Amino acid sequence: MNDDDVVTFGFVCVQNAGRSQMSAAFAERERRERGLDDRVEVVTGGTHPADEVHPEVVEAMGELDIDLSDRVPREVSTAELNACNVVATMGCSTLTLADGVDARDWALDDPHGQEIERVREIRDEIEGRVVALFDEFFDEA
Repeated sequence: MNDDDVVTFGFVCVQNAGRSQMSAAFAERERRERGLDDRVEVVTGGTHPADEVHPEVVEAMGELDIDLSDRVPREVSTAELNACNVVATMGCSTLTLADGVDARDWALDDPHGQEIERVREIRDEIEGRVVALFDEFFDEA
């Protein structure tokens, strides 16, 4: 990969109201903090979007000063995902992607309806996975 290549990360789950929203928010933070605004695109969506981001997810992310209260779950198209370098699904998807797309199933529990302590555990696991993804593609060596 060249230093000027743009990498597109996709984060997908069924409702786009929990795990994929947290993943996208952490990716946006990493992009900003690493100064990669012109090198990383973030796509998120769901196959059957919910009406809103789950309140317990908004609460847990708010504890880290990441505001998801204005986010709206959206449907994602196969074309959008096929344009990604990496698509991370959250353990709830049966997507068929084009050859060349690095599909990874993170197999995360759904935070919807969980106690806030469990939502925090899922959030922290997602944060670690997103940071590791950026480390993999943008080794700071």
